[in-house]
Amino acid sequence: MASWISMNEACNLLGVQPQTLYAYVSRGKLEVAPDPADTRRRLYRAEDVAVLAKRKQAGRKRETLAANTLFGSEPSIPTALCAFFRGRPYYRGRDAVAMARTATLEDAAQLLWGAERAVDFASSAPMRAGKPGRDAAFAALAGLSAAGHSTAGRLTRVLHAEAQGLVGQVATAFGAAPGDEPLHLRFAKGWKQPARVADLLRTAMVLLADHELTSSAFVARITASTGASLPACLLAGLTTASGPLHGDASGRVRALFSEVERAGEDQVLAHYLANGLSPAGFGHHLYPDGDPRAAALLALFDPPKAIVRFIAKVTKLTGLQPNVDVALAALAAHHRLPADAAFGLFATARSVGLLAHSLEQLGVAQVIRPRGRYVGPVPEAETDGAGR
Repeated sequence: MASWISMNEACNLLGVQPQTLYAYVSRGKLEVAPDPADTRRRLYRAEDVAVLAKRKQAGRKRETLAANTLFGSEPSIPTALCAFFRGRPYYRGRDAVAMARTATLEDAAQLLWGAERAVDFASSAPMRAGKPGRDAAFAALAGLSAAGHSTAGRLTRVLHAEAQGLVGQVATAFGAAPGDEPLHLRFAKGWKQPARVADLLRTAMVLLADHELTSSAFVARITASTGASLPACLLAGLTTASGPLHGDASGRVRALFSEVERAGEDQVLAHYLANGLSPAGFGHHLYPDGDPRAAALLALFDPPKAIVRFIAKVTKLTGLQPNVDVALAALAAHHRLPADAAFGLFATARSVGLLAHSLEQLGVAQVIRPRGRYVGPVPEAETDGAGR
């Protein structure tokens, strides 16, 4: 399903007249946006329409609605950071894919944070001794979280300055060289890569900076809603992103590529198809026609031939297009980046988005606290001292 649909499509899916659709919009149940092809028309957020359709099918019981709100679709939180329009991601109304052609991660951060001044991720804080990677990044953030100050009562510009330092330290922990250059140049220097690769790293990080209300962004917002420190918000988000079904999905793709190199693309694909399995990194529920982030990144370099053949065969036999995890893993494989480089790029770039969500959540004076729906054993009845 496309991210935005026409009024007729929305009415057909819900089985209602346009007047009812307008009522949903006025009550805040349905998000609407102008059609860029015709400003006289309006488009409706497909995810909102899907939620309303499921509620109609499930009935009006409170517990059913509560369960469906969290597990039947994405939790809905107002945000001005990122949205999907006609199969493409937008940062505060700007096409993220088009922006990635020239912008730096610093530019993306200034836009997403709404910062008045240019963002600079230069950090003089020393990295903990040890091998660069997620161990170093999470350990550094854990230490900062333990001693961090609450976000309450602090000016936005002060929080922006702290956020800059946090992203800089995450990058340094993943191997970016120290200095005051943009992060993509520091990563290239730290990983001993030429300037042409640095530009690929720049593109990748801008494409990965945010992706609306992901599970990691939701967790970061929950943490921020309690008044926790910025490093705590970032750590909460990044540890959530480290799961193989989220930010470390490129690790699953890397393992898949290793299988392809070892056994050949035909044998690997035959194994997956014979067992009814979908290869990691293909398809994305938000991009039924293909992930534009992956297409933009893959167009800028030539992955290993075996990987190219594998991608083509998977697409032909399954109809699934490669998503950005495939592009990121292919980039790391082609340029022989460090083992944790793909996750390092994702974690550094997405730190910008996680902090943007945390900062945006500070404007909502309410703790995010979902309710549990108890489904366990019936509680035992109390008895008095006489055993009656």
